[in-house]
Order: sequence, then structure tokens, then C-alpha cells
Amino acid sequence: MNILLVLIPISLLLLGAAIWAFVWAVKGGQYDDLDTPPLDILVDDEKPKQTAPSNDDAHDGT
Repeated sequence: MNILLVLIPISLLLLGAAIWAFVWAVKGGQYDDLDTPPLDILVDDEKPKQTAPSNDDAHDGT
């Protein structure tokens, strides 16, 4: 029964830390945009720029 005198304050401290962490995350903007990050993976990357052929490639050897 004496263990409850230790476990209850520890559980209240952990609960307070979890609430503080949640409030800190909300104030920091962690939950502002929940829709865009999952959709970003579906967007294609930009196509790589093609370089102009050099003069050596333009000659056919004749």
C-alpha cells in the first residue's frame, strides 16, 4: 500500500510532462499543416535540365 505513495506522484509528474510536451508542440506549429506532407511524396520532381552537346559530339568524323 505504501507503494501508492510513490507511484501516484510519479504518474502525476509524467502526466504533467506529457501535457506540457503536447502544448509545446501545438504552440510550435507541429500540427498546423497535416494535409500537405503526405501529398508531397506524390509530386514529381523537376525534370533535369539537358545540356547542349559539345562541339566534339557534333562532328561525325568526316
